[in-house]
Amino acid sequence: MGLMSFIKDAGEKLFGKSEAKAAPEAAAQAPSPENVAQLNEKAGAAIATYVGSMGLKVDDLKVAFDGASGTVTVSGQAPDQETKEKVLLCCGNVASVSSVNDMLTVAEPTAEAKYYTVVKGDTLSKVSKEFYGSPNKYTVIFEANKPMLSHPDKIYPGQVLRIPPQA
Repeated sequence: MGLMSFIKDAGEKLFGKSEAKAAPEAAAQAPSPENVAQLNEKAGAAIATYVGSMGLKVDDLKVAFDGASGTVTVSGQAPDQETKEKVLLCCGNVASVSSVNDMLTVAEPTAEAKYYTVVKGDTLSKVSKEFYGSPNKYTVIFEANKPMLSHPDKIYPGQVLRIPPQA
């Protein structure tokens, strides 16, 4: 449990400023607390839906978003450490999210993975060589980040990846 940092401008674009575009005169006015709460609730629901779309099952999953700080708070019980870490990455690798407050518990705890933030010019082979001493173990990192990664070449700067412990 704790707070994980992410790059706010990188990640899946699950929500945006469509409400402001729909009513430009309203965008110039200060948002009411009700509007802010409603937008935060919609964003939290969008992130929870995204987690579900990745096939990640968490008992009693709750996702809350605070747009002012860019913080997602996620709670529930994951069946294992791997699922927990993937849920955290799903929550954090979203545009407008700068941190994830991890309140998840794990039914069957195991060793935690490390995390790596992708920089320009990175490849999974390069990351594999850095963590495992061999570029050929990139498939371990790819598999550890499925289904969020659909192809080993589709990583982007700012994305945070799971780096599982060596077997």
